[in-house]
Amino acid sequence: MALLKSSTLDIPETQAIPRHIAVIMDGNGRWAKARFLPRIAGHRRGAKAVRTLLENAAKLGVEYVTLFAFSSENWRRPAEEVSLLMQLFVSSLENEVSHLHDAQIRLKVIGDLAPLGVKLQTLIQDAEALTQNNNRLTLTIAANYGGRWDILQATNAWLIAHPERVSEGIAEADLTPYLAMAYAPEPDLFIRSGGEQRISNFLLWQLAYAELYFTDTLWPDFDADALNLAVLSYQQRERRFGRTSEQLATTQSAARTS
Repeated sequence: MALLKSSTLDIPETQAIPRHIAVIMDGNGRWAKARFLPRIAGHRRGAKAVRTLLENAAKLGVEYVTLFAFSSENWRRPAEEVSLLMQLFVSSLENEVSHLHDAQIRLKVIGDLAPLGVKLQTLIQDAEALTQNNNRLTLTIAANYGGRWDILQATNAWLIAHPERVSEGIAEADLTPYLAMAYAPEPDLFIRSGGEQRISNFLLWQLAYAELYFTDTLWPDFDADALNLAVLSYQQRERRFGRTSEQLATTQSAARTS
């Protein structure tokens, strides 16, 4: 596998449509509460919004979509809600994977999967195996995932693989292949629904140069128009990667005339 470029070491190519979109799907519980429904009803409605997102992202030409489904901190939620979320994850894998496969979408799941139980792990393995050769879009689900966990597990994996180099220290390029999303380019656009403006321990390493977009829209209401607004905001950003505006303009001019 070819190593993907890091935005802090190299200047990645940019385009009008983000190649990789990462999303925190926030607001399911508040959506349900506003309708006097149990929180799980909001999560179920949020699952439908995922289908809408994938359909429209694929139409736009987005290649990677990464969703924060369950963080390592979400275990702090009420036990009943956590149990229902796990059941929803199981049912989604059982019912949706065939649709993903038919749509030529590859599924990847990242995170510390051991606490999720054997049934979920088996479903995940089967889903990844079924869809591994699909190439229209790669959907990554972050489950029991945390950005700090990712950096620590990558560091530990490198130390195990290279004990003879411990005294040299670890370079950024050394660690990159061991991160959970080593198979994907860094996100171009980060979206968080629900009005909160933080990244909540999500893809801490990978979001270093992502464009951040926050919307008050609750996740179950996040539709094609909401995605288009996020992409439009992205298209209006100046992605300099440490350069000046003048340097960027010169580079873009040279690219147009080459």
